[in-house]
Amino acid sequence: MNRRRTLNAFDAAVGIGNYEDVAVLPADTDPQIYLSRNWLPQPFHLVCEKDTVLSQLSGAAQVHLRDSSVNRFRMDLGDHIYVPAGTPHRIVPLQEGVTIRYLPLKPGLQGAVWFCAGCERELHRYEWEHDNDTPAALMYAEACARFTADLRARTCADCSAVHPEIDLSAFAWPLSVPA
Repeated sequence: MNRRRTLNAFDAAVGIGNYEDVAVLPADTDPQIYLSRNWLPQPFHLVCEKDTVLSQLSGAAQVHLRDSSVNRFRMDLGDHIYVPAGTPHRIVPLQEGVTIRYLPLKPGLQGAVWFCAGCERELHRYEWEHDNDTPAALMYAEACARFTADLRARTCADCSAVHPEIDLSAFAWPLSVPA
């Protein structure tokens, strides 16, 4: 996608999939805007080292928050959610929608985190340095693939419940950086 100073987010979102978080403004723009079109539940909680803001441009979703005074927030058309740095959050669409994520130009570390469905303990976390030139979906796919392949990571140390493997086929995320 070509980055431009102006953007019709709905036109740009046509070719974008779930949680692709595609940077859409020129590379030196701060804050940077990341666009995704979501219809599937996010398969992990995302943690950002810096504050982030989510904006719902169409559709509706719930944002599940951890380590926060608010556990869930419903996002409808035009809603914005401020997510403090370090707060795990997960988007669960109620209907297909376009979401924008605002992040600083140098957002630092990001991570994918999974929690036990039974006792809510953190199961595992994969972190990486955010790179504006590497597709976010590539990092998400890598984190999910590593989690799926690691039975110990998917097994709760407290209650011994095993988190199911993640089927990434529905997401159509890239498995490697395009040449």
